[in-house]
Amino acid sequence: MRIRLAVLSDYDGVTWRVGATYRNAGRILPAAQPAPGATVQTVRQEITVADLSGRLLPAVATPREVGGVRVAYDPLTGTLIRPEGLTPGLRYTVTSAAERPDNNLLATANVPAGDEVARVLRVAEGVPDPVRRLAARIAEDNGAPYARAAAIEQFLAEHYRVVADAPSGHAYPNLNFFLFGPRDGGGQRGTSEQFAAAFAVLGRLSGLPTRVVVGFSSTGNGPVRAADAFAWPEVLFSGLGWVAFDPLPRPDDEPRPVEEDFRPAQEDPPPSEVPEPTLEPSGTPPAQAAPGRPVDSGGLSTPVLVGGGAGGLLLLVGAALAALVAMRRARSRARLSTGDPGRRIAGAWREVTDALRLAGRPVGGDLAATEVAERARAALADALADARAAGAAPPDLGELAGLLNQLAFAPGAAATEQADRAAALAGEYVAALRAARPWWRRLLWSVHPGPLRWRP
Repeated sequence: MRIRLAVLSDYDGVTWRVGATYRNAGRILPAAQPAPGATVQTVRQEITVADLSGRLLPAVATPREVGGVRVAYDPLTGTLIRPEGLTPGLRYTVTSAAERPDNNLLATANVPAGDEVARVLRVAEGVPDPVRRLAARIAEDNGAPYARAAAIEQFLAEHYRVVADAPSGHAYPNLNFFLFGPRDGGGQRGTSEQFAAAFAVLGRLSGLPTRVVVGFSSTGNGPVRAADAFAWPEVLFSGLGWVAFDPLPRPDDEPRPVEEDFRPAQEDPPPSEVPEPTLEPSGTPPAQAAPGRPVDSGGLSTPVLVGGGAGGLLLLVGAALAALVAMRRARSRARLSTGDPGRRIAGAWREVTDALRLAGRPVGGDLAATEVAERARAALADALADARAAGAAPPDLGELAGLLNQLAFAPGAAATEQADRAAALAGEYVAALRAARPWWRRLLWSVHPGPLRWRP
């Protein structure tokens, strides 16, 4: 039995986010008509909260009646929240209508299109080329929407291994490494998070409206623990609603190497770094006096002309550098101060990873957040040692990594205070790492164009 916690509809290439609008609801929740031919089972639940935090209330889909707690409800996702937040010992009851679609109708069902479903069809910029080509390959071989979804489900189940302690993350680089990374280097294995996110992205690339659902698996009795948390993808079919898919392999199945069925082409090498702006000598030759003309023609002298040209060049370079500084600052402000708390926490993390790249210590997309935090700590320690500076105690990026990991399974649980804390931690770390650089590198740090074009 699947217990739903959050529905993630919005994806920007870095983070899946809750796309729900919650309104205060009474004991009886709004009910929609079941899909034609669907089998509906009534499921009654008694739930006691122990250590779960945030505001999202677990419940089997789709809740129809709630008792013992005041809730707000989003009918589009069928999810619940407790506005004042969860507390240990909170106890409530839920009656749900678990709907199972008619498989005979699925095979010929279409998928909706248009503005109403644009958000669950949207593909953010920056899709790695191998991912895009894999989606195109699956779409070419499977015409009907359900056949496409089933093919994606089968491809993931046959070629990848579920590993509970695999590095988390569902940004494009993480998914690209999950799908095509070397098997002996940590690729082609991941958590249910990567399976669900990869399915959803491949589905959208092939024209399927998809979303990711986060929740728990349960036998129906007994405690539900953190180890029971998992994610799964859903596809929206016309007239049938959202249908869950299971791209996870069976525990006893040995995955087949991806290269046996799909070989990603060698990617073009990444573009070289844009060189730092430098002043080059002017290519304009010195002015020469024309034959037969007096040297003093009454106009501007050669030194004035050359000096004016160099001054113009200096002004242009100065304006370009000032523009870079302004654009960099605007990017940082947008990341740390704009958007919902989850977006701000993700932006704070980008500030840290960009700083590591600026310091010559880039981190790969295959690393877990805690591993990145440890490498960031080591990078700052090395920089301080090279500068022979003691410095203040470095900020604890482990806390920021914890906030980022929280977004993976409970995006809606992020609070404004947590986003403020993430921004402060990132700001302290970036400032400390920059301050430990030589003076000339500190100058170049502020005008480096890289963070304006780097992708996560």
